[in-house]
Amino acid sequence: MDQLRIAMISTGDEVLQGDIVDTNAAWLSQLLNDHGLQMSWRLTVADDLEALQQAFLYASQHAEVVIVNGGLGPTTDDLSAEAASLALNEPLVEFVDWTRVMESRYAQRGRVMPESNRKQAMLPGCAQLIDNPVGSACGFRFPLGSAELFFTPGVPSEFKYMVEHFILPVLQDIARSEAPTIERWLTFGLSESKLSDALNPIKLPAGAVLGYRSAMPSIEVKLKYKAGSPQPDIASAKQQITDLLGENLFCHHNQGFAAEIQRLMLRHGKTLSLAESCTGGMVAAQLVEQSGSSAYFLRGYVTYSNSAKSEDLGIPEALIEQHGAVSLEVAEAMAKGARKQARTDFAVAVTGIAGPDGGSEQKPVGTVGFSLATSHGCYSQMLRLPNRGRTLIREIAAAMALDMLRRFLNGETVLGDYEFIQRVEERRPG
Repeated sequence: MDQLRIAMISTGDEVLQGDIVDTNAAWLSQLLNDHGLQMSWRLTVADDLEALQQAFLYASQHAEVVIVNGGLGPTTDDLSAEAASLALNEPLVEFVDWTRVMESRYAQRGRVMPESNRKQAMLPGCAQLIDNPVGSACGFRFPLGSAELFFTPGVPSEFKYMVEHFILPVLQDIARSEAPTIERWLTFGLSESKLSDALNPIKLPAGAVLGYRSAMPSIEVKLKYKAGSPQPDIASAKQQITDLLGENLFCHHNQGFAAEIQRLMLRHGKTLSLAESCTGGMVAAQLVEQSGSSAYFLRGYVTYSNSAKSEDLGIPEALIEQHGAVSLEVAEAMAKGARKQARTDFAVAVTGIAGPDGGSEQKPVGTVGFSLATSHGCYSQMLRLPNRGRTLIREIAAAMALDMLRRFLNGETVLGDYEFIQRVEERRPG
């Protein structure tokens, strides 16, 4: 059967004019894809009553599900409910139960609800209310034309809660075809074209599709197939993908680098500390996003200045003066110092030149040193990362630091080969 046709209408002048990046739309598209559903099209509409009305009418004839985002606030430029009433040719009525919910929430904070909030309870009479336990704007839904329209608040936390807890289950119930299964492999160190060349020879079962999603510094490989696909053929394809990715496969099924590092660290029962310079705590920030990371990640040092490297990690000033802050010697000293100070099993250090200034002929922007300190010595390397801007250099450096640890924990080559990265110098224990 045909794929359920899902559309999204984002509202607001600030979104249309680029003052706010529409992260809600990107998040929704990815969420739907993760559950075997797909967005058919998206539309962004200004805070204009007639334009919104026409958009709702158009969508009702060209989609089966329409998710409207934004325009449910208490101010005069929040027009989604009013435009919906015009599209339905039905007046707005006050949903008294929601008014009472808002009044109660204000009272719990010792405040009186402003009169303007009453507007958020004014909905088309035929609407079915959608609860919003994290904000004052309720959502609502109603059928129009050939579509079911869902109205959601623009605040990301409120929008995501409403989609995950109410709208997504409804979509899955009314989907016309069973959602396909999606297998995912997260890779690091190979370009999309290199991955494509490596995986193209795989013979896929009928109906199975191989895809790629580039999200530098990683690339995700996706295998999508429907229920009923020959399982031996699917199993064979999955094994071939895993084998061909080799040591560039960071993880299979896990949600990201940090989740995989946590899984491996907990499995090995080891502890970790970090010493970061050019990444400025970026590696630590990724790790602590995972609940439970305190079970293995004990301490992080952001030693951005030379004096901080000496004072916090015990690195002799003479060593920094002799070799420079961006050197294999200093990277190793940072890792050893962090491991000693934090008394951890492992420590990873990063020091480099993220730019746009600070580079030289000998050490251009993108030169970054890494070191992984273990009980039997350091694995260290000086790399030239692609100079695609300060942010991307730091993101690649953070991923590289985690990849070195991941390789060690998996018993793989710690100083691996990467398609787009040049190794200048390296050292291994012994």
